[in-house]
Parts: sequence; structure tokens; C-alpha cells
Amino acid sequence: MIGLIKKNREVIAYLFFGVLTTIVNFVAYYMATKYLNMHYLVATAFSWVTAVLFAYVTNRIWVFRSKRRGFIGIAREFLLFIAGRVISGLVEILLMFILVDMLLTIDLVAKAICSVVIVVLNYVFSKLIIFKRS
Repeated sequence: MIGLIKKNREVIAYLFFGVLTTIVNFVAYYMATKYLNMHYLVATAFSWVTAVLFAYVTNRIWVFRSKRRGFIGIAREFLLFIAGRVISGLVEILLMFILVDMLLTIDLVAKAICSVVIVVLNYVFSKLIIFKRS
């Protein structure tokens, strides 16, 4: 059992921090819509920024254990991370629009559906491009 956990440490850590990132995203979204009265699309963008910053730190340190050092190395990694998240963020906004405005899905249900798609997409970007070991 310990061997299996060690072998899959990265996936387990990604899922754990992915859940935490999703919670950060949902809490930021909820607070923005309910307490700041933001439109759901603006709140989606706000919650995305919050979640991306949280995800970068956790992915860099605990999930992929990045060894990049120096300003240039870290800046490149961060910019790749942001680029990947911009793509997935645009996918999320498009999916939210389709689900809420076109299919009349309750916004929090739509947000949950989007989260599943985004977690998978972000792992692929992170594993194959951003934190790829040379």
C-alpha cells in the first residue's frame, strides 16, 4: 500500500490540492456573488484569479516539486502556468455561459460541472508542459 501511494504521490497530491483549489474557487465565487453582488461572469473571473494564485504555489511546491530557480526560471514557469490557466479559465467562462444562459442550469451546479472539466485540463497542462521535468 505504501509503495502504491509513493508511486502515485503526484496524482494524489494534485487531487488533494485540486480539491483545495476548487474550494478556494467556490468560496471566492460565492462571496463575490452573494456579498459583493458581482455578476456571475465577473465573479467567475474573480474566483479564477484567486484560485490560480493558490494553485501555482501549491503545484510548484507540493505537487510537482519544481526545481526551477532564479528569476528567469521561475518567471518562465509562472508565465506558462498563467497561460495554461488562461486557456482553462476561458473554457470555464464559456462553459458557464453555455450552462447558465443557454441551458438555464443553476449557476452553482454549472460551477460544479465546470470544475471537473477544469481540474482534468489543468493537470494535463501542468504535467506535460509547465512542470515537465527536463
